[in-house]
Amino acid sequence: MSADFPVRAFGEGCLLTVRVTPKSSRDQIDGLATDDAGRSYLKVRVRAVPENGAANKAVCQLIAKWLGVPKSAAAIHAGDTARLKQILVDLPPQQLVDKLATL
Repeated sequence: MSADFPVRAFGEGCLLTVRVTPKSSRDQIDGLATDDAGRSYLKVRVRAVPENGAANKAVCQLIAKWLGVPKSAAAIHAGDTARLKQILVDLPPQQLVDKLATL
């Protein structure tokens, strides 16, 4: 995996690092970015508020829809209450990297 992509293999699937902006005007994937420490992440905006897991659920649904996989194929692995999250995706890492390369 390239350091430019926020993806790493994990079991049968992969982990995708995302930075979430809740309470946005729309649900959307905003592309790739890198923080000051050099960590890459996928920028994601959701309309849902960060209460009772609503934003986390919206992020997983948006990621699944974007990747064309069932909703159950994307779940929060780490970062339940943080803006930076690890999403477990039931997809081979290379397929996810290929999708990210289209952004």
